[in-house]
Amino acid sequence: MVVVIPTSQDVATRAGVSRSTVSQILNGRAEYFAEETQARVAQAVAELGYEPSSAGRTLARGSSDIVIALIPDTTFGRNLQDIYGSLTEELARRGLTLVLRLSTSTEASLDRLVVGMKPRAVLTLTALPAGQRELLVRRGVEVLEPDESSNANVNARIGTLQARHLIERGYRSLGYAHLRDARSDPFGGARERAFIEECRLCGLDEPRILHLDVTPEDARSALEKLERPGFAVACYNDDVATALLYAATEKGWKVPDDIALIGMDNTPLSRLTVPPLTTIGYDPNQATQGSLQQLLNRLDKDNNREEVVEVQMDLVQRETT
Repeated sequence: MVVVIPTSQDVATRAGVSRSTVSQILNGRAEYFAEETQARVAQAVAELGYEPSSAGRTLARGSSDIVIALIPDTTFGRNLQDIYGSLTEELARRGLTLVLRLSTSTEASLDRLVVGMKPRAVLTLTALPAGQRELLVRRGVEVLEPDESSNANVNARIGTLQARHLIERGYRSLGYAHLRDARSDPFGGARERAFIEECRLCGLDEPRILHLDVTPEDARSALEKLERPGFAVACYNDDVATALLYAATEKGWKVPDDIALIGMDNTPLSRLTVPPLTTIGYDPNQATQGSLQQLLNRLDKDNNREEVVEVQMDLVQRETT
């Protein structure tokens, strides 16, 4: 059995137009042709099952159908997986392919990636270094990144929400626990500053600041720095909170009487700890829709709107506070 793959010339013949007309309509220049011509080409494409060559589109447009997502150097938890998974599906419906790539610290590495893949756009959850941003602009690649103020604002909301919850529960000796490696904790600085400010506004002493890797040894050492029971600790994420919960249980401290803990991310495992972990959750699909809409607005040259979708943060009260 011989499978015949339709060509753009086949589409042109069936639609009664030139091959050049088909090429221009299918490569984003449909507005230059009558609606009736556009309709005939669309009907011919559907009847023949024609799929334009990705290489041809790249050559004609100067960019591919690829969108590169630069993954921040952080823990890749369930929420990030859900966000990128949803983005992959939504972009696929629009004929775009999402490619995940770990963030790079060098402009040369990013340049090789851009030259080789010719992406339509690059998106990132953390602000790019100035040199990398300028490189993408020079290469004509659309860049979607959170500005410093919006990124800091989201993380400040998290730190404030954690502090208010602990203070409202009656705790007066507070702490904030970071992941030790700053590369894996790109959002913690803004959260800590907001946490400290909320303590100050409520007339509390400045909180103890802890740094730990998610290991038994580091968790034990962090608790030693608290010196005594009675602290309530806000954690960078649920992993850090779980590590401290482990060390507290091992030490014989009662939770939440001797130490209270609140995490971040509402991971599935946060419901399975003993006791279950109080945390903060958000809807990854909501975060996805905001990023997706901004990306589509950037790719639509006639649409200058920059819609901001504020992600709702929800306190998930369980038994560690």
